[in-house]
Amino acid sequence: MSFEITPFRVDVPQADLDDLRDRLARTRFADELPESEVTDGVQKGPVQPGWEYGVPVSFVRDLVARWTDFDWRAQEARINAFPQFTTEIDGQLIHFLHVRSPEPDATPLILTHGWPNTFTEYLDLIGPLTDPAAHGGDPAEAFHVVVPSLPGFGFSSRTRTKGWGSARTADAWAELMARLGYDRFGAHGNDAGAIVSPWIGRRHPDRVIGVHVNQIFSFPSGDPAELAGISPEEGRYLEFLQGFVRHSIHDRAQEAQPQTLAHALSDSPAGQLAWVGQLLAALPDPDTILTIATIYWLTNTSASTARFYYENHHERQETEPTTFPIGLASFAYDFRPLRRFAERDHKNIVHWREYDRGGHWAAHDAPDLLLDDIREFFRGLRGGSAG
Repeated sequence: MSFEITPFRVDVPQADLDDLRDRLARTRFADELPESEVTDGVQKGPVQPGWEYGVPVSFVRDLVARWTDFDWRAQEARINAFPQFTTEIDGQLIHFLHVRSPEPDATPLILTHGWPNTFTEYLDLIGPLTDPAAHGGDPAEAFHVVVPSLPGFGFSSRTRTKGWGSARTADAWAELMARLGYDRFGAHGNDAGAIVSPWIGRRHPDRVIGVHVNQIFSFPSGDPAELAGISPEEGRYLEFLQGFVRHSIHDRAQEAQPQTLAHALSDSPAGQLAWVGQLLAALPDPDTILTIATIYWLTNTSASTARFYYENHHERQETEPTTFPIGLASFAYDFRPLRRFAERDHKNIVHWREYDRGGHWAAHDAPDLLLDDIREFFRGLRGGSAG
C-alpha cells in the first residue's frame, strides 16, 4: 500500500460535458397523474404537497432545463480554488480537501458529508473555520480542515471490495489524519457523516477530541418499557419520525438492492437528478443541486454510493454506549432524536442545541448557525466543559 499523498485537480473532459448535454436534450420524461389527483393541498408530515407519489415531473423538467445551460466550469474553478489531494488507504483511493489554518495552534477537524451530497457540502464553511480572524471570528477558534469524499463518492474511486461501510470508513479517516500529521483531532458529520463520525470515536477514542453531528440516530428499541412516561409532545414527534422513515425510500432501496437501482441511474442523467433531488429539493440555490448531480453523473458513482447503504445495513452494530464527548446541532426542518434515547446510546453528551431554522443540509441553508455551533462545541473541549 502506498502512503503517498498526490495533489489533485478536477478537470472534466469536454466530451463528457457534451455527452451530458446531449442526453439531457433527449430526456424522455415520466408520466404522472394530474396534479389535482395527486394532492389535496394539505402537507402530510414530511411529504410536500404534490410529492405524495414521489418527485414530480415539474421539478425534474425545471432542473433539466437549467442543467442544459449549467456552467460546470465555474463550479470546477470554485472547487479547484481549494487544495485537493488523493491517497490510497486500505486499497481505496480517497479524495480530500486539506486546508491548513494560518493559526499554528489550530485544532485539526475532519468534516464528513452525507448522501446524496458530496464534499462540496462544506465549501462555504472552510474559510470561516480555517481563518476566523478574516471572517470576524476569534483566531483562537481556528481549525485545520480536512474534507474527504466518502469511499465510492465523487472523486474518491468507486469501491471494488465489500465492507466499505461506516466503520471501515472511520478507520480510513483515522489513517488519513495520521498521514497528515494530526495525532488528535475533532470530527463533524451530517447525514451519513453523522454515522461515520461517531464510529471514529468508538474505534479511535484516543485520537478524537470530540464528535459533533447534526443528527443522533437513536430510536426506540421496541421495548415497551422505553415508551413509559412519553409526553404527548414526544409521542407526536415519534409519529413524525415514523412518517419520515416510511417516506425515505432511498434507505430501503439502496440497502436492499443497490445494483438494481444503479442501472437506471447510470444511464439517465434526469433519473440521477430526480433520485438525488428527492432529498435536496429544499436547498435555496438550484445550482447547488446541479453541482451535486453533475458530480454523481460525471464520476458514475450511483452504484458505489448506493452500496454504502447496503454495507451499513449489513455492518455489525455496536450496542455498548459511547463515552467520547459528543455534541448535537439539531435544525428545525430535520428530524432529531428524543434526548432520552440519545442518552441511552451516548453517555457523554456534552452539547445539545435545537434551532428554529435550517434543515437537513444546514451547511447549505443555515451555515451561520452550524459554524457557530461547531465553534461552541469545540470551544468547550479546548478550554473546559461544553454546555
